Amino acid sequence: MNILIVYAHPQPQSLNGTIKSFMINHLESSGHQVRVSDLYQMNWKPTLDEQDNLMRDSSAPFHPSLDSKAAYENGTQSPDIEAEQEKLRWADTVIFQFPLWWFSMPAIMKGWFERVYAYGFAYGYGEHSDHHWGDRYGEGNMSGKKAMLLVTAGGWESHYSARGVNGPIDDLLFPIHHGMLFYPGFEVLPPFVVYRTGKTDEERLQHIFENLSQRLDTLQTTPPIPFRRQNGGDYHIPALTLREEITPSTSGFAAHLSRKDTVK
Repeated sequence: MNILIVYAHPQPQSLNGTIKSFMINHLESSGHQVRVSDLYQMNWKPTLDEQDNLMRDSSAPFHPSLDSKAAYENGTQSPDIEAEQEKLRWADTVIFQFPLWWFSMPAIMKGWFERVYAYGFAYGYGEHSDHHWGDRYGEGNMSGKKAMLLVTAGGWESHYSARGVNGPIDDLLFPIHHGMLFYPGFEVLPPFVVYRTGKTDEERLQHIFENLSQRLDTLQTTPPIPFRRQNGGDYHIPALTLREEITPSTSGFAAHLSRKDTVK
């Protein structure tokens, strides 16, 4: 399997760096092909701006999505963007590894999504009609590929539980899982989360490695998060709201998960 690791941590000697090295060694020793985009090491440019289209008309106002579309269609994207898009085409599975900073990913990784997810590459295509509203949320160019988050957090696991003060970890990661991964078509695997990173001794590190090994060895068989497909019949189109008979007593993030006991 071809596996791309998109990694964001500024310190190679960090816990994240140790986990990344272990993950690469484990995957390669298991026969997988691995590529790594180490964003800090690459000095990745995080800002989406007019420089990303090498041939744009500088007299025209910058329009993020339309400039992105023109650059992608005309083959005038910045080379670093094209290189990351090619890695995504190559990959069967993508693992995004990052520390949870202020309840989200580091800015440099957010910038990776903003620049690499060009209009026409990750969004902005597909039929728009009374029964199909673009190829997204379960469809798209990333269809057939898997994605997983590997996240480290300084807080306790209980802090991110259903009644924890930080909010449930699944809710905090929903915008990434659903809006950034499922949107262009990835099958999104449950995240691998390491809590209380500041309390990691050698014994605990070995325990993390054991659990991570199990996850990595089952990437192909782990059931994805059961998000509802936008064009699968659960949503009104073009309003894109759930049909009234779909889990009528549920709202918020949980309503967009399809369960065996769903009322239809």
